[in-house]
Amino acid sequence: MARCGVCFRHCDIPEGGRGFCGARTCAGGVIVAENYGKVTSMALDPIEKKPLRRFHPGSMILSVGSYGCNLRCPFCQNHDISWSAEAMRLADLAETVAPEALVKTALWLRSRGNIGLAFTYNEPLIGWEFVRDTAKLAHEAGLLNVMVTNGCAEIAVLEELAPYIDAMNIDLKGFTGRYYTEVLGGSLEMTKAFIARAVQRCHIELTTLIVPGENDSEDEIQKLAAWVAALKSADGRAVGPDVPLHLSRFFPRFHMTDRPATDVACVYRLADAARKRLKYVYTGNC
Repeated sequence: MARCGVCFRHCDIPEGGRGFCGARTCAGGVIVAENYGKVTSMALDPIEKKPLRRFHPGSMILSVGSYGCNLRCPFCQNHDISWSAEAMRLADLAETVAPEALVKTALWLRSRGNIGLAFTYNEPLIGWEFVRDTAKLAHEAGLLNVMVTNGCAEIAVLEELAPYIDAMNIDLKGFTGRYYTEVLGGSLEMTKAFIARAVQRCHIELTTLIVPGENDSEDEIQKLAAWVAALKSADGRAVGPDVPLHLSRFFPRFHMTDRPATDVACVYRLADAARKRLKYVYTGNC
């Protein structure tokens, strides 16, 4: 048995077993990423779909996903590769792709406007070793690297990846510990610490899905925006006001079908509230 150090769960994983995320295992007394190189999803996407609005707008990026996640968001749109029983069976079904092969594909797609690789769809941090190895090769080939993540991981994981990541969209899913703990199965404090360090390392944009009855109050969004606005660079400069925030409309899906889609007017109202602190606030799915 060994203890995983990726996120707040610190799973004690028996030999041959899996952690909560379904993607890390114990082999020879050492924790390894079982999903290393195992690709379940791949597509050439507009960079704005990540969403990244202020990082190489108008370009395309090769998006790649594996399986597993350390959160349990009941509205997950990628549940079939994240935390469902189906996702746990993908270990034997996913195609294994070497970092070199993935970079070669990304280079081949340059003629279609591709600028690099985006690690997305499931939670890339739980398989950070593959992200690191591939992103390093991508940089050496002149490509850019993007990560779309829940940001719920130890700073040590971020530091392993930061030299090779050019931009991230990080989910700041709400701004109460109750919501993170009871609804999402995550840690708000770990996510905040991750974001605070990430803004010192690369281009960061944040996304908050506005869920009716959970995080849709103006007071919560004002507090969230105020915290983001206070973020600082490594040398103490105020960078928070320039961090883009995406407020996205919720639609009922998966295990959360007990409420309607977020009212569009509510999303717009919350965006106006966030703009009192932040320069760049975008609305999505409206």
